[in-house]
Amino acid sequence: MKNTDCIIYLITKHGSAQVYRKDKRGWIQTSSKGIARRMTAEQLLSHLLPALTKAYKGKVTIRVVKKRGKNK
Repeated sequence: MKNTDCIIYLITKHGSAQVYRKDKRGWIQTSSKGIARRMTAEQLLSHLLPALTKAYKGKVTIRVVKKRGKNK
């Protein structure tokens, strides 16, 4: 699976979600309010890694879902 084949969801215990996906130009973060921002791979990691350290306490959920359909 390639990075462009998946979508990453970061969901807090309060229900707000951020969505991360990759296209040909780089990573895109979409907030729970629908605001989309471009980001580098380093910025993506700086968002996900702190959340992973808190995930064991049930504060956040991180899901990686494979996109459906053709991806080129």
